[in-house]
Amino acid sequence: MELPETIVYEVREKVAVITLNNPDRYNAVTPEMRTGIRAAFAEANADDDVWVILFQAVGDKAFCAGADLGSTVKNLTATPETQLREVVPDPTKRHFSDVFKPIIAAVNGICTAGGLEMLQGTDIRIASENARFGLGEVKWGIVPLGGSHVRLPRQIPWAVAMELLLTGDMIGAERAREIGLVNEVVPIDQVRERAFELAVRLTKNGPLALRTAKESVVRSLALDAAFANDFYTAQRVFYSEDAKEGPAAFKEKRDPQYKNR
Repeated sequence: MELPETIVYEVREKVAVITLNNPDRYNAVTPEMRTGIRAAFAEANADDDVWVILFQAVGDKAFCAGADLGSTVKNLTATPETQLREVVPDPTKRHFSDVFKPIIAAVNGICTAGGLEMLQGTDIRIASENARFGLGEVKWGIVPLGGSHVRLPRQIPWAVAMELLLTGDMIGAERAREIGLVNEVVPIDQVRERAFELAVRLTKNGPLALRTAKESVVRSLALDAAFANDFYTAQRVFYSEDAKEGPAAFKEKRDPQYKNR
């Protein structure tokens, strides 16, 4: 398995540790990183010696600030027909939909946009005290494409999910714990250690039982049709003039001028 330098993969004590390693850019996901993340999770999912997966990031400032706008959103709005499929190859699936091994996330710092969408594909979440969460896409004339319209209202209270989706505002770690978005909040220097400790704890349980418990829960939600609907509905946004204006305004550090078309 070949991975870009921005994705680190290792197996320790039956735990596959997948690490985002792009701290200078707040671990923003480039197209190459997106491919690497998929490859790393596929490897962990297929390896019988891996019982639990730990998803984390290098640095203290950010778990993941979402997609790299320069390389991803620009392509999405320039040639949406092709690029939407690059981001979401199968409209009925989203991040880690077919990974039935438990996924624990260690969240340090900023976790926004695509970062928060990946987080929603994990099972147990440990956050640092400086963690911040949000989905700011609407501010830039686009919508989250990684499953948040489907997953978020099922994982936290409806009104809070809609507040995050419609305002684009961020919340802190304690608020995220209060609403059930994360399980624990720990000091920044303990977040990865605590997450790995919990991953090893899970490896003491029966691996078949772990996978079956998760698979039963995931399949019972029957999200495939909802994900597909979300994908095709989102197309009208990414095909719009506003979807070009928003990222351009972000890049140019100015207020966007939307035209509702």
